[in-house]
Amino acid sequence: MIDGSAGEKVVASLKDIAPDFSNYLLEYPFGDIYARPNLDLRSREIATIAALTAMGNAQPQLKVHIEAALNVGVKPEEIIEVMMQMSVYAGFPAALNGLNVTKQVFQERQIVLSNK
Repeated sequence: MIDGSAGEKVVASLKDIAPDFSNYLLEYPFGDIYARPNLDLRSREIATIAALTAMGNAQPQLKVHIEAALNVGVKPEEIIEVMMQMSVYAGFPAALNGLNVTKQVFQERQIVLSNK
């Protein structure tokens, strides 16, 4: 799974309350949509973190997909740029929320940006 342990935790958290939902959560997005041609996983994760950031209310899901983006080769600096781009189209509050989630993931992974 591209989401690694973050995705596994989400699935495990649903097993006791909605095991069918945890299956749907994997089968449709990852079995059907992510498997389609014409976009690689890296591009799909960039699009996903942009969409989740723009929503402004999906921080747990955003965290999972920032992890996934890093797992498939998206550079930390690229994730920051996506957040900044969302400030134009989704507003500063959504971008700020996204940056806060990004900061949390980077701290957990001990990612240090050069800020150059």
